Amino acid sequence: MSGDTDGASDLLELADRVVDRARPGEQLEVVVGRDVSTEVRAYEGAVESLTNAVSLGVGVRVNDGGRVGFASAGSHEPQLIDDALAAARDNAAFATPDDHVGVADPDGVEPPDLELADPALAELSTDRKIELALELEDAVRSADDRIVGLESADYADGIAEAAIVTTSGIREVGHETGASLVAFALAGDGSETTTGFGWSVGRGAGGLDPRRAGADAAQRAVRMLGSTKPDSLHTTVVLTPYVTAQFLEILASTFSGEAVLKGRSLFADRVGEQVAPPHVTLIDDPTDPTAFTATRLDGEGLACRRNVLLAEGVVDGFVHNSWSARHMGVVSTGNAVRAGYASTPGVGCHAVRLVPGDLDHDAILAEVGDGVVVHEVIGLHSGVNPVSGDFSTGAEGRRLTGGALGEPLREFTIASTLQKMLGQIVTVGGDVEALPMSATGVSLVVEGVSVSGA
Repeated sequence: MSGDTDGASDLLELADRVVDRARPGEQLEVVVGRDVSTEVRAYEGAVESLTNAVSLGVGVRVNDGGRVGFASAGSHEPQLIDDALAAARDNAAFATPDDHVGVADPDGVEPPDLELADPALAELSTDRKIELALELEDAVRSADDRIVGLESADYADGIAEAAIVTTSGIREVGHETGASLVAFALAGDGSETTTGFGWSVGRGAGGLDPRRAGADAAQRAVRMLGSTKPDSLHTTVVLTPYVTAQFLEILASTFSGEAVLKGRSLFADRVGEQVAPPHVTLIDDPTDPTAFTATRLDGEGLACRRNVLLAEGVVDGFVHNSWSARHMGVVSTGNAVRAGYASTPGVGCHAVRLVPGDLDHDAILAEVGDGVVVHEVIGLHSGVNPVSGDFSTGAEGRRLTGGALGEPLREFTIASTLQKMLGQIVTVGGDVEALPMSATGVSLVVEGVSVSGA
């Protein structure tokens, strides 16, 4: 959440009114949300679909003597809010007591100064949104003669406002915006068809680049034409920034205090241990304005902050919300996460990144010489065991020979463990790429990876 109160003061006042109804000895946390969104899909030079939506809602969390209940209402109507408060109290009566539950306590940490909303987005005309979607489709189709069609060419945006108020003294409001262009292209050569995607994202529509997004989608589709299965081998792989970011999202989940408490972290009891080379430092930094998921406030209304997960290859610690922090005798790291007003806060990283090295992607390829460049992974989240670290995932990419990209490769599997991957990182690239996900990408060189193909 941002901390800008402009335009969202009514949400804050509504949350205040609900919190004022707390009974003696009862804790209340009230989250009030309002989202406005637009989606446009272009097809063959026309609008295939256009959707405008407004979402309103209130979430109420009650702590009564260590018993927590939660309920939500998909409206700001007073009667429905009354019903949600009553339901939360009823649910608390059936909850298992837990001395560590409860709303967050203010900790005096000031939120970072971030501008996360583009006011111009609210004034953007529907005609301009349609134009951007149509420009995106045209950019894909005109990028390469081998493009035979599109699965989709979409413009989307959202304006999100939220307020959170608690009986413990937290009183914050947030305002964030986002806009995106995403295309999925189809390339063909004879009987073979391949796919690729491209995107452009920003806080507003002014920075979107339909030409680049379309060209990227076409290039990703075309590059896989003529691909074959590689022979099985043990080799060095170069992960592109997009693939690295996906692995970082998986890795970051194992640093959750909740995962540690529930026995789902492979780094539990390993604080202070060297698990990666000294050139590997992993940070969760939602205060970085270049991160797509940068934010000022966590899901409990506490200030977000920079947290080190791996310091020069050594496990530095875990991230917490107020519940996991109380369980482990520490303080919240500002890492409560929630999907919106209709969910309770969990624990997670906000914006993960590796401290970058010095080499760009081309220099890395020249340094590695021979190996496999992995452009995409398929089914990664379902193929990783966060407890054991074992993973096996489908992939596609290019052969690397003498530092030069060779033939495209498809339908192969890369398998290892997260522990081995960390320990065998040879190079962290300097080609930092902000992506529409909770991790920032860089090229990553990992040696000794099993590639299973033909």
